[in-house]
Amino acid sequence: MTQPRQFVIEADGGSRGNPGPAGYGAVVIDPVTGETLAEAAEYIGVATNNVAEYKGLIAGLRAAKALVPDASADGALRVRVRMDSKLVVEQMSGRWKIKHPDMKPLAAEAARILPASAVTYEWIPREKNKHADRLANEAMDAGKRGKQWEPSASTAALDTPRPSATAGLPPVSGPPGDAAAGAAKARAALASRPGAATKAAKAAPQVGWGAAPDLGTPATFVLLRHGETALTPEKRFSGSGGSDPELSAAGRHQADRIARSLAERGTIEEIVSSPLRRCRETAAAVAARLGLEVRIEDGLRETDFGAWEGLTFAEVRERYGPDLDAWLASAKAAPTGGGESFAEVARRVAAARDRLTARHAGRTVLLVTHVTPIKTLVRLALGAPPEAMFRMELSAASVSAVAYYADGNASVRVLNDTSHLR
Repeated sequence: MTQPRQFVIEADGGSRGNPGPAGYGAVVIDPVTGETLAEAAEYIGVATNNVAEYKGLIAGLRAAKALVPDASADGALRVRVRMDSKLVVEQMSGRWKIKHPDMKPLAAEAARILPASAVTYEWIPREKNKHADRLANEAMDAGKRGKQWEPSASTAALDTPRPSATAGLPPVSGPPGDAAAGAAKARAALASRPGAATKAAKAAPQVGWGAAPDLGTPATFVLLRHGETALTPEKRFSGSGGSDPELSAAGRHQADRIARSLAERGTIEEIVSSPLRRCRETAAAVAARLGLEVRIEDGLRETDFGAWEGLTFAEVRERYGPDLDAWLASAKAAPTGGGESFAEVARRVAAARDRLTARHAGRTVLLVTHVTPIKTLVRLALGAPPEAMFRMELSAASVSAVAYYADGNASVRVLNDTSHLR
């Protein structure tokens, strides 16, 4: 009886922002000799760490399957997958339930590549997954520069490389990439000659502006937080799941002041607003001054704070203390009663950002929105962790600004400017 081929797959994925510019890497290894049989990597645009990790797994399984002509036959191939993502390992092993809608189709796709009996999963610490981690970072660096990922220098220099194990494979399915990045997706793989070294000199990304190409006029988003409502001075949670309050008299005055200020500057070319009433009223005041129409973008709505809507922080602490502690500790924790986590809001806001940057390239657009979407846009532009959300001050009717360039980079230009209200 023919013995099955045996491979080790090491896979990883990462996101600089979570969600943010993301990529994956995967390597197929001969478990006996330790030789690298195939490499794969891809810049996938804006995604979360978990999405990137699943796509790395899929690429690795496809690469292993491509090396064995009858891989789908039972007993033809045995694969041991090693990853430092406990989430992916536990979910694919069937020990953890897959709840997130982004993960379910990716897990199903991975499960279809090879027979379930052919694949086992093992968690390894990050320091033992350096090869796949390096590939993922190379892919992200290449995507940032608008280039394709290519095999590393020492691997590419081999005299007689075998054909790529992943050449000609269909792309890994999933959400679309970051339209603002304008960076071509990259996927390449190369099998090394037996006994050849596979360590690589990593191409250094450009740092700073000295050697940067002319990327043209960026899409500039002027981020306006709506004027006050009756809930604002009382510092009550006011999201998209509450009463949808109107502007107070103070809020209408603030809207008029910012409208006059923006009219004097004369730089706004388009106005886009959250669908919530306080934003629509603020946007309408500006639009009337500038003679522009207001377009609605649902992705700019505020967080749904669930059962916390209308309550002060102290009231939430008293009634839902453990839930509040969890929310403060993790971007994945949602408010009591089915509200949105910051991670969910970040995915929604990032998708809206991508649509708007693609639609308004080279233009200056006023986005009238809320605290969480503005802080999220600033955080993602800075590549800051989720906890940075709690370290930003954002006053009612304040102005912030972020510019988005064609290579996917962003520049925060203003934060919480209230000079027009003085």
